[in-house]
This record gives sequence, structure tokens and C-alpha cells, in this order.
Amino acid sequence: MHPLNARHAAAGTIPAGTDIGHVHLKVSNIDRALDFYCGILGFELMATLGDSAAFVSAGGYHHHIGLNTWHSRDAGPPSPRTTGLYHVAIRLPSRKDLATIVKRVIDAGVPLQGASDHGVSEAIYLADPDHNGIELYRDRPRVEWPRTPDGALHMYTSPLDLQALLAEAE
Repeated sequence: MHPLNARHAAAGTIPAGTDIGHVHLKVSNIDRALDFYCGILGFELMATLGDSAAFVSAGGYHHHIGLNTWHSRDAGPPSPRTTGLYHVAIRLPSRKDLATIVKRVIDAGVPLQGASDHGVSEAIYLADPDHNGIELYRDRPRVEWPRTPDGALHMYTSPLDLQALLAEAE
């Protein structure tokens, strides 16, 4: 057992094929959220529930992101010093895809909050109009993931060369 798992051992393990199917975010205004998630990031609108919820997707899936105003219509952003979701990580299939989306975000005037190389991935950080944290990233191939001499994964945070990334945008 990996040393980090020894302290937090569960009664069993979750299956290796498990993934996160979707995230549901509280927003203050559906149209404004759709302008960001569909108009800037490029998700497809799959369904709406009036003006209180919308479901967006990549590639025709029923939804990757749910947006709702059920408890948050016209509300302000949460305080940064509270518990809750830190960010939603949206994984792009390639470095070129990441560069294309990041260029679109910058061209739309959305401020970036960070750009990091984590060894296993390259990541750009920003916020949606309701201050929900967003990470746009791409994984490096597993064979390129940094490892320690004993084979353990060695993730880190270093500055990402944003200009080199953007050079790959269409």
C-alpha cells in the first residue's frame, strides 16, 4: 500500500474506471453563465429548465456541467474564506486544444488567475462570472509523468510558459 493511503485506508477501493460524470454549479444568472460556458469556452447547450437551470456538454454527452439558480438567483459571489468547491477542472484532449480555448478566453477579456506546469499536466486558472474557479488543463501522456527514483508520482507546481502554449493556438 502506498504510504499516503495507509493513513486513509477505506474498507475497499473504488473501481479504477470511476470518473466524475458532471458538476453542478450555483450561478446568479443563467444567460450570463451560458454566455461564458457556451459563448466563450464552447460547451454545447443540451437542455434548459426555464430560466432556472441549464445543462452543457462537450461532444453530445447529456451534460458535463449543470448550472442552476435554485438557491442563488441574483446572488453575489461567495466569500473566498468559506468552504466549498475550489475549482472545476476541465480537461482538454490536447495541448493545441488547450491553447485554442485559452486564446479564446483571453480574447474575450476574461482575466487569467494563474498558469502552472504540474509535471503531469499544464493548467490555466480563471473564474467564471460568478467567481466559480475554473481550471483548463491537458494531461501529459502517462509515460511523461515525473517519477521519483522509487517510481512514485512526483507532481509539482512551476510557472507555465503561457506564450509557448498560445503559440500552438489556431
